Amino acid sequence: MHHKHLSTVLFVAAVLIAAGVLYLATHGGSGAVAVVQYGSPQKTLRLPLDRDARYDLESGGYTIHLQVQDGAIAFVDSPCPDHLCEGFGWLSRAGDWAACLPAEASVTIEDG
Repeated sequence: MHHKHLSTVLFVAAVLIAAGVLYLATHGGSGAVAVVQYGSPQKTLRLPLDRDARYDLESGGYTIHLQVQDGAIAFVDSPCPDHLCEGFGWLSRAGDWAACLPAEASVTIEDG
């Protein structure tokens, strides 16, 4: 197995495990935040969902674009080749998550 493929598989597994743990540990409510994990070395950014804003972050050789609007967040205007991250749509409830695999970035919603 190629090293890059193995690291992508490990990243996906970590995102799925984190999303599962967060889903079990949280249960909707006001004051939700988006927890964005991105970059190498990995950085974590907590974004409040009660403030509309756009965030442009460098991650995995891409500039990812996240939009917070009306209490939800989404990947928008994705520069990655498959645009699958945009297909996750708007995330607003604790446990919701999305990932952009080419950019090695993920977003998970937590109760604030």
